[in-house]
Amino acid sequence: MGNTNLAPLSNMEAASFCSQIAIILKSGISSIEGISIMLEDAKNQDEKEMLFQIHETLIQTGVFYEALAETNAFPKYLLHMVQIGEQTGKLDEVMASLANYYEKEASLAQTVKNAVTYPLIMIVMMVLVIIVLITKVMPVFNQVFEQLGSEMTGFSGAILTIGEFMNRYSIVFICLFAAIVFLILYLVKSAKGQQLSRSFLNKFQNTRALSEKIAAYRFSNGMALTLSSGLTPEECLNLTVELTDQPVFRSRLDQCRASVAQGEDLCESLLQNGIFSGVYARMATIGSRMGVLDEVMQKIARQYEEDIDTRIAGILATVEPTLVIVLSVIVGIILLSVMLPLMGIMAGF
Repeated sequence: MGNTNLAPLSNMEAASFCSQIAIILKSGISSIEGISIMLEDAKNQDEKEMLFQIHETLIQTGVFYEALAETNAFPKYLLHMVQIGEQTGKLDEVMASLANYYEKEASLAQTVKNAVTYPLIMIVMMVLVIIVLITKVMPVFNQVFEQLGSEMTGFSGAILTIGEFMNRYSIVFICLFAAIVFLILYLVKSAKGQQLSRSFLNKFQNTRALSEKIAAYRFSNGMALTLSSGLTPEECLNLTVELTDQPVFRSRLDQCRASVAQGEDLCESLLQNGIFSGVYARMATIGSRMGVLDEVMQKIARQYEEDIDTRIAGILATVEPTLVIVLSVIVGIILLSVMLPLMGIMAGF
C-alpha cells in the first residue's frame, strides 16, 4: 500500500510537520482528526497526497508510526522516534523535540551549503574571466602587435595559442564545461555523489575536523532527544548511531556501543572512544550523576553548533581572499606579459 512516488521530506518540511502534529496532540485533538485538519488546509498537491495517505492508513490501523512509514517520505530516525513516542505515551513531547531537532538540522545544512556555494561561484567567475581574457582580449592585443610590425612571443604567445585553440574547438570546451557542471551537481545532489565528496574532503585536515564536529553535533543532539524520551543509554546509542555517516566518528560510535552493551558506563565509554573531548565528557558525567544527561547533551549540541559556525566562518575568511588573490595574480601576469613587450615596442618609436 506504500506510495514510493512521494518525495522524501526536507529537514524544514519534517520540522514543520512535527511542529504541527505536536501542537495538535497537545491541544487534545486525536492524530486522525489532526491530519484531517492539516489535509483541509494543505495547498501543495504533494502535501495533500502525503496527508491523504497518512489519513487512510491511520483509519485502517490506528497506528501513527505505520501511517508515516507507509508514505516512504519520512527519515528513518523520525519514524523510530515516533514509534517510541507512541509506545511510551509521549508522542506530543517527541514530536515537539523532533521539530526542534530538524529545525537545527536545516539550519546546519544551510550553513554548510552557504559555505560551499560562495567559493564555487568565485571559482566559476575566475574561470570565466580567464577564458574571456585569453580568447577575446589577447587576440585584440595580437592585432596591435601586428600593426606595430611585431608578434607575441614567449609566455604571451603561448597564452594566445591556447586562446586560439579554445576558439577553434569551442564546442568541445562547452561540452566539457557542461560535463563539469553535471559532475558538480551529481556530487552535491545525489547520495552516492555526496559520499564521494565526503570521502575526498576527509583527506584534508580542516574539512575532516569540521565533518567530525558536525557528526558530534548530530550525535549529541540525537542523544538529547532520545534520552528525554526515557530510553536506556544502549537504546539511545542504537538509534543515534544511524545519524552519522562520517566514517571515523561512526567507527568510534560502534566501539562505544559495544562497550555499553558489555555494561560499561555510557559517559566513560564516550571519553575512552574519543566521542567527546575531556571537557564535554566531564559535563556528560556530571549530568548523568544528576539525572539531567539529556539537558547536558542539549548544551553540548549547542556548543558544537557554535563551534561549527566559527570553523565555517574561519574557512570562508581564508578561502574568499585567497581566491581573489589568485584571480588577481593570474590576470595580472597575463596582462603584464602583453603590456611590458608592448611598452618596449612603443618606446622604440
